[in-house]
Amino acid sequence: MRVRNLKAEDIKIIYEDNHLLVVEKPVNIPSQEDESGDADMLTLLKEYIKNACNKPGNVYLGLVHRLDRPVGGAMVFAKTSKAASRLSEQIRSREFKKTYLAVVNGAPAKHGSLKNYLYKDNKTNIVSIVNEGKEGAKLALLDYEVVSSVNNLSLVKINLNTGRSHQIRVQFAGIGNALYGDRKYGVNSSKDGQQLALWSTSISLAHPTLKEVMTFSSNPPRVYPWDMFI
Repeated sequence: MRVRNLKAEDIKIIYEDNHLLVVEKPVNIPSQEDESGDADMLTLLKEYIKNACNKPGNVYLGLVHRLDRPVGGAMVFAKTSKAASRLSEQIRSREFKKTYLAVVNGAPAKHGSLKNYLYKDNKTNIVSIVNEGKEGAKLALLDYEVVSSVNNLSLVKINLNTGRSHQIRVQFAGIGNALYGDRKYGVNSSKDGQQLALWSTSISLAHPTLKEVMTFSSNPPRVYPWDMFI
């Protein structure tokens, strides 16, 4: 499906109530409008709410977190400003739990924690690992475990403790295990036409009004290289 032809009804709804909208983001769709002019998640989902609820005028939908354009999977939006504020606070306090699956090159240690300081060059949109203390650098933390390894590729489950731009891609490239299909940080580990193998597989949060912990899941597509593991 071409990105420009994507419609609101093409997006899978995982969960919806008066406060939350949880969806499965397709790959290669921007989280919000950018210079490409391609369809984006925020605009499409506002259109969905407007049509489904027959709402006139502007529709509120809060973008509380983002997924990189080539990344697919579970993504949460807030349907009210109160929900957006409470979810944003959960993200700041690290109560908003995000789990990813990735296929990486090589075989990292079976279990590990990665701690780095990351700096984003806004002119090039490139993120680099830098020394602590560099102006503008942000702490990046994640834990991971290797689920299995086949043919010099490994399926890795990642618990993301901070939500820095390009964090997973940069940190795994930094230990010599760049993600499959990552042409930006892969250093000759991928070729044209390969899709970045990174998927938002689970999000846990406290419902903004009910307060109960809820978990939403999404599975990667059964295509290469995912089909080697799933």
